Amino acid sequence: MSHSPSIAELLIRDTLTIRDALSVIDRNAQGVCFVVDPKGVLIGVLTDGDIRRALIAGRTLDHPLIDVVQRKFTALPVTTPVEHIQAKLNDTVRHIPLLDEQGVPVDFASTRRAHRIQVMSPQLDGNELAYVTECLKTGWISSQGAYVKKFETQFAERCAMPHALAVSNGTVAIHLALVALGVGEGDEVIVPDLTFAASINTIIHAGATPVIADVDPITWTLDPAEVEKLITPRTKAIMPVHLYGHPCRMDELMAIAKKHNLFVVEDSAEALGALYKGRPVGSFGDAATFSFFGNKTITTGEGGMVLFRDPVIADRAIVLRDHGMDKQKRYWHQMVGYNYRMTNMQAAIGVAQLERLDEFVQAKRRLAAIYNEGLSQLGDIGLPPEETWAFNGFWLYSCLIGEGFGMKRDELIEKMMKNGVETRPLFYPLHEMPPYTKYILPGQRFEVSTRLSQAGISLPSSVTITREEQDSVIGSMRTIHDTRKLHVIV
Repeated sequence: MSHSPSIAELLIRDTLTIRDALSVIDRNAQGVCFVVDPKGVLIGVLTDGDIRRALIAGRTLDHPLIDVVQRKFTALPVTTPVEHIQAKLNDTVRHIPLLDEQGVPVDFASTRRAHRIQVMSPQLDGNELAYVTECLKTGWISSQGAYVKKFETQFAERCAMPHALAVSNGTVAIHLALVALGVGEGDEVIVPDLTFAASINTIIHAGATPVIADVDPITWTLDPAEVEKLITPRTKAIMPVHLYGHPCRMDELMAIAKKHNLFVVEDSAEALGALYKGRPVGSFGDAATFSFFGNKTITTGEGGMVLFRDPVIADRAIVLRDHGMDKQKRYWHQMVGYNYRMTNMQAAIGVAQLERLDEFVQAKRRLAAIYNEGLSQLGDIGLPPEETWAFNGFWLYSCLIGEGFGMKRDELIEKMMKNGVETRPLFYPLHEMPPYTKYILPGQRFEVSTRLSQAGISLPSSVTITREEQDSVIGSMRTIHDTRKLHVIV
């Protein structure tokens, strides 16, 4: 994938037309091109705004661009110190050509090029260092230590579930939940088509058979109507995935589970802090799992949590988490288990992060409100869902690029990267990927998940993102959109 464009992608000869300049601007996604003479010397600058004004004034696309070029512009020698270049960049001067001794552009500077806006980065400026330092000073750095139990207790209280087990990552959290519930060979587990692969992988690791269901077009999560169609005598569990921070339709899914006597395992990796009708996600099923990977709402670097409702199942999971070893008789193994433990240092970070969960979620919701306001003005962008009964945690701000936007999602991703903005596509549907095609049932179609996956894009969503950075993200999308729209219209 391309990153910032080279200087060559911004250059255009002075003998060409407005149409040619518009094509250059559309390709480079910067909203500007640099006009050079036959010797390559810079003689002017032309922006998408200049072209728009020229067309309004009656110029045609085939008019010579030399007649509308800006002769007054900011340029600097390529040897100019970086701090001096950056001091010249502002809301008005967004691109500065950097010239050699002959006045030939050899590079350029821009606010978006100098600073890449990441999709996600953690905020670790609370008590994380103090708590980890305590672990180091006391020597409690492995899976034994007070912070593990503290993290589990506080997390269980936060999610309104009686039992919590800290584990090494979010994937093993799901696997442990399934195995502790007795899900295995001969069983079927219904899983949404639009989710991260860990959801289906853990079902397969447990020895069960995944049954893939299409998702709801409004919430993007597991569609209860599709679930009902897929239940067989072998169905053992349903796995709702609270996708990108939005809760599933839990009343309907729990009613189906009760009707058919099924387990419910909530994959809540992306939705910590989200609410369904005022209740925390993860508080509905027989088990719920969370991830604390570095890009999640709270992080321990790697790590996860499993919540259980039944104390007997929770006790079984505790034994399985620690090699299957008897809790009362060291080195005596009751069953084949796993090493899924979390370290005390990870838990220390988790405790510090959990202290700020409300702050992080509110930051995510403010971020979403700003994006919603800015992107709603561009046209044909589907904003992320938030049903009236839902409190979206907005793990990632994800929206849909419609046909009227003027380009496909993947082209937008490439052009945003040229502006120093990292984005991500939505997950690929499970049914399209080679390991999972064998689980597609005869005649099964996944129209909703396919459409969402092809159109969906996730924008920078860190709690650390500044308003200026968000404005830059929105501004980049506006420039790309407006240039393409102008190109198509004329």
